Amino acid sequence: MKLYQLINITIKMGTTGAVASGIQEYYASTDAKAKLLGVWFSDIGQLNQVVVLISFDSQQELDAEKARLAAQENVFANAENIIKYSVENFAGFDFLPEVELGEFGPVYEIRTYELKHGGVPHVLNAWNNAVPERTKYSKLTIAMYALDGTPRIVSIWPYKSLNERSEIRAQSVADGIWPPKGGPQWLTHEMQSMIALPTAISPLK
Repeated sequence: MKLYQLINITIKMGTTGAVASGIQEYYASTDAKAKLLGVWFSDIGQLNQVVVLISFDSQQELDAEKARLAAQENVFANAENIIKYSVENFAGFDFLPEVELGEFGPVYEIRTYELKHGGVPHVLNAWNNAVPERTKYSKLTIAMYALDGTPRIVSIWPYKSLNERSEIRAQSVADGIWPPKGGPQWLTHEMQSMIALPTAISPLK
């Protein structure tokens, strides 16, 4: 099971570059146990947000990194620019490959769906059946389910433009490929979507 974290950071307006540089330095440290995958800033949705995606090879690494972050007095060397942050823990859908780094955007959509109780295995099965066809239309960066808090899944999709996103999503729906059959009935009404752009230091572009 591949483990991931999303770190959601609310920053002061105009400080994205400084915060991103601090994040890069933090995860480049020899003390770091996580692999930095993506650092995005919000463009559509809640503004002044930086979203960080990191991965781990074991629960021990995740626990060590969680403790390291909690011990920081000057978070990402930008305490003066960070209003608040939250950390969410996830497991990747086991039938998907590990995150491939590279230039696939620059428009990334980060979608969050809350699930009904007991919905995770049903949603996993539905996605397992549908993703092979859906990813013929466009790439899927990652899909993962929460290990804490409210049952939910998060998926991240890169596109060349907002127009491409709209066209591909509309076509996959028209062709009956998406949403995955058997999945939507396990979702609640709580759904969120953020359009985010990679920062200069993000491995995922």
